[in-house]
Amino acid sequence: MKETQTENKQLVEAADFFAKAEAFFNANKKTIYIVLAAIVVVVLGFFGIKKWYVEPREQQAAEDMFAAENYFGNSEYEKALNGDETINSLGFLDIIDEYGSTKAGNLARYYAGICELQLGKYDEAIDHLKKYNGKDSFTQGMALMAQGDAEMELGDKDKALSLYQKAAKSSDNDIVAPQALFKAGMVYIVLKDNAKAVQMFEQIKEKYPNSTESREVDEYIAYAETSK
Repeated sequence: MKETQTENKQLVEAADFFAKAEAFFNANKKTIYIVLAAIVVVVLGFFGIKKWYVEPREQQAAEDMFAAENYFGNSEYEKALNGDETINSLGFLDIIDEYGSTKAGNLARYYAGICELQLGKYDEAIDHLKKYNGKDSFTQGMALMAQGDAEMELGDKDKALSLYQKAAKSSDNDIVAPQALFKAGMVYIVLKDNAKAVQMFEQIKEKYPNSTESREVDEYIAYAETSK
């Protein structure tokens, strides 16, 4: 009997809820329709913008950056950075200005930073490398290590050391990490902290035995240990 009363009470409550909901909808249906229509417009607009604006710009940016990437691959850093007027090609700085919000524009910041580092424009290199948003650990580590190189050229050894160590942690692979650790070790030697230098070099031997740096690090360990 109690169960029947409980069920009846729940049915009454449910009916009351739906009646109130219907009354609310009837009283506010114009506003509700407007809100739903606005949501549909926003969703369709988002996909429309992506398909008809964002994706074509991404493709065009990648095409326009092709020549700069070729110059970069050939170590022609000036042309890669600023473009080549003789063939009317864009450089990485042009790509950043024109397509800065695209994936290609983001990658151009990394390339531009490396070019500027090679050309001795260290402050500019740091600025672009800081703005680069690396999506993978490899380029993240390379960008940090390049910043460290620029800081070393500017004479800020402590900042360079911090960046090298950060690069080693962010890119735990046989290419970036041992390079970064080796550079950190060399900075410690310059700072006359040979014990820390040995620690960096030993990490290379222990963690990255297949790396290029591991094959030649013993002589640097010996040097650091004997010149304390």
